Amino acid sequence: MNEYQPRHGATAPAKEPEGCLTAAVRLPVRIVMFVLVLPVRMVWDGLVLTGRALRRGVLVPVGRGLAWLGRTLVVAPASWLWRTVLAPVFRGIGLALVWTAKALFVWPWAGLWRYVVVPTARGIAVAVAFLVRVLIVAPLVWMYATLLTPLGHAVLAVLRGLGSGLSWLGRHLLLLPVVLLWRYVLAPVGRGIAVTLGWMWRWLVVAPVVGLYRYVLTPLGHAVVAVVRGVGAGLGWLGRYLIVVPAVALYRWVLAPVGRGLVLVLREIASAVVVAWRVAGRVTAAVFRCVGRVLYVLLVAPFVGLWRYVLAPMGRVLRDWLWRPLAVAARAVGRSLRAAAGSVRAALGAARESARATRAEIRRALFGAPRSKEREPLP
Repeated sequence: MNEYQPRHGATAPAKEPEGCLTAAVRLPVRIVMFVLVLPVRMVWDGLVLTGRALRRGVLVPVGRGLAWLGRTLVVAPASWLWRTVLAPVFRGIGLALVWTAKALFVWPWAGLWRYVVVPTARGIAVAVAFLVRVLIVAPLVWMYATLLTPLGHAVLAVLRGLGSGLSWLGRHLLLLPVVLLWRYVLAPVGRGIAVTLGWMWRWLVVAPVVGLYRYVLTPLGHAVVAVVRGVGAGLGWLGRYLIVVPAVALYRWVLAPVGRGLVLVLREIASAVVVAWRVAGRVTAAVFRCVGRVLYVLLVAPFVGLWRYVLAPMGRVLRDWLWRPLAVAARAVGRSLRAAAGSVRAALGAARESARATRAEIRRALFGAPRSKEREPLP
């Protein structure tokens, strides 16, 4: 564990004491910022409350109403029209167009390709293959087997003999004299020339250059380096005491205090704005809460009291002592009327059945028994 990392549960370091200048600047700046920020915060909170009320009371209901109207007047009729009218019509038109396109463009070309082009091409291919096999392949095979193969073997034997003879002549007339010339003439001469040139390069070029570098250029370079070092040291001393020291003094005794003062003022202004915004928020919250309470007491509380202590008890009394007994009586009357209607319906059904039986007896007594509806089969 790092020794500089604070341990778990360790207390935070204490805040450094502030100077008298900070304490003297802070209070006036915060008072001025509070006076300037309070109207802005009140206007801001008023706009926020107005926007919330407008959104809850106007925009949301209007948006819901417009959405309902759009669904009812536009979306539902359009979907019904598409589902019941346009989609079947377009589907039928598409099927008709597809069938027509196939009948005009696909089926004729498919029949032409299947029943005309393919058989004709197959016949032509078979005829061409037969002609090529008889007129070209068979003569070429016969020519290769009977003429070209023996001729090629003879040419190959002649070329092998010529190659062996030419190789013997080249080895004994060209290669052997060249090897002897290189081994006993050119190689010794080249070695002597190389030794001579190496000695001349060493004593005529390398030795003078090394002497020039060691006894002339090296002391001259050391002297130049010493001069440059001295000049650099002098210029560094002049730059230090003519530029660096005054700049450091200016920064340390002028710019740094002025910068600290500006940073202190800006930091206090920023903290004063934050504190003033928070205090103004609490003040505006208290003011709007008081105004809201007054408006509630003057406008909303009478209607709430009227509803709670007058209309609601009257509604309960009317519900318990008027509407419920009337509803129970109406249900009983409805049940009795339904029972009476059922009994009347049963009586009417019995009377209808008795009248039908009476008519059947009278018809049977006057005209005899009725014929069977089923016909007898022919013999």
